[in-house]
Amino acid sequence: MPYELIAILMFSTMMLMLLTGQRVFGAIGFVAVIAALFLWGDRGGYDIGFSAAIKLMRWYPLLTLPMFIFMGYVLSESKIADDLYKMFHVWMGGLRGGLAIGTIGLMVLISAMNGLSVAGMAIGATIALPELLKRNYDKLMVTGVIQAGSSLGILVPPSVVLVLYAMIARQPVGQLWLAGAIPGLMMATMFIIYIAIRCRLNPDLGPALSAEERDVGWPEKLRLLRAGLLPVVIFAVMMVPFVNGWTSLVESSAIGAIAAFLAAVLKGRMTRAVFETSVRQTLAITCMFMWIILAALAFGAVFDGLGAVKAIENLFTEKWGLNPWVILILMQLSFLVMGTFLDDTAMLVIVAPLYVPLVGALGFDLVWYGVLYTITCQIAYMTPPFGYNLFLMRAMAPPEITIRDIYRSIIPFVGVMVLALAVVMIFPQIALWLPDYVYGK
Repeated sequence: MPYELIAILMFSTMMLMLLTGQRVFGAIGFVAVIAALFLWGDRGGYDIGFSAAIKLMRWYPLLTLPMFIFMGYVLSESKIADDLYKMFHVWMGGLRGGLAIGTIGLMVLISAMNGLSVAGMAIGATIALPELLKRNYDKLMVTGVIQAGSSLGILVPPSVVLVLYAMIARQPVGQLWLAGAIPGLMMATMFIIYIAIRCRLNPDLGPALSAEERDVGWPEKLRLLRAGLLPVVIFAVMMVPFVNGWTSLVESSAIGAIAAFLAAVLKGRMTRAVFETSVRQTLAITCMFMWIILAALAFGAVFDGLGAVKAIENLFTEKWGLNPWVILILMQLSFLVMGTFLDDTAMLVIVAPLYVPLVGALGFDLVWYGVLYTITCQIAYMTPPFGYNLFLMRAMAPPEITIRDIYRSIIPFVGVMVLALAVVMIFPQIALWLPDYVYGK
């Protein structure tokens, strides 16, 4: 059988298994091991899975994953994140659309605490959404704000998705995180500008809070400011030593986890239930990502052995004669299509064995491409009919917000995200300047 046909058969089998509801790592790992057994016999099939496991266990930066997940859950479960919204509520409520703008700020800080979009969605939907609706904010606007803001969790460091990309693409995690920082903040700023303009043109979309609600006195304002900025201080304590080269990435992640734990203890919120929930969730998510990475490495090894990547490169560049930028845009469009029925980790694991080597062969920077992939995943999260964030919002939103409202709410924010993607594609240094500066120094 031709190698190209084997590669197509593997890919189609994997997609079919995923569509039947199988776990991502189970479907991908099963196809990889069965294909290896047929291609190279018992020893070959055994060696591919074993070598993937050893490679995973020897990848030192993977230690950052449980540290950052634990930090995020401690800050979330101990209700320290709630203080953030109270701070934005008091300090920004006097602006038209101020609470919606504050919600974007909340999402950025939640992203810097957790690295997962689902955490921002849960906090936004349970804390911010009821408050915004109670104060007569337009339900379409606020639903879109929370979905768009929560998507920042997979771009703003410490992004768990970029850890997965780093392992598969064999790129430094630290560089990828730094590369995602400026595009993430740029996108958040674009969301804020859009909200401010819309609310200025139509004040009914985001009315300012009344003077009575905002008049809490300066002592209370300063207390909320101190409480709300605590996660920022924890993030600074963790990242400043790393950016200055005083600690490694793993050491910085440990500092962040310890700082979050101590903050919860000092505020009297580190109960047994909070600690147990944080540890259990950290273990569950870390194990899930390790299984996915293990399956992806095995699948990629089989694809490399088949020479499928070289065959696809020849098809695009030699037979079809496509420009490298056209190929790159087609890749991003394929992510948007897959994002209608798959989450970000599944998309990456499925196409990384093909796309990552091809991007390198076309002469593009793989760190920059990691940011493009992540932004495209953010867009795919919010794209009907099966966008990941759409269903999370439907599960958490109150009954008055229908699925039709949720679909309509994301249209302008998806437009802003597409614009941000285009800007980062046209100007790669937006993503590459910070890692070049830090690692060059």
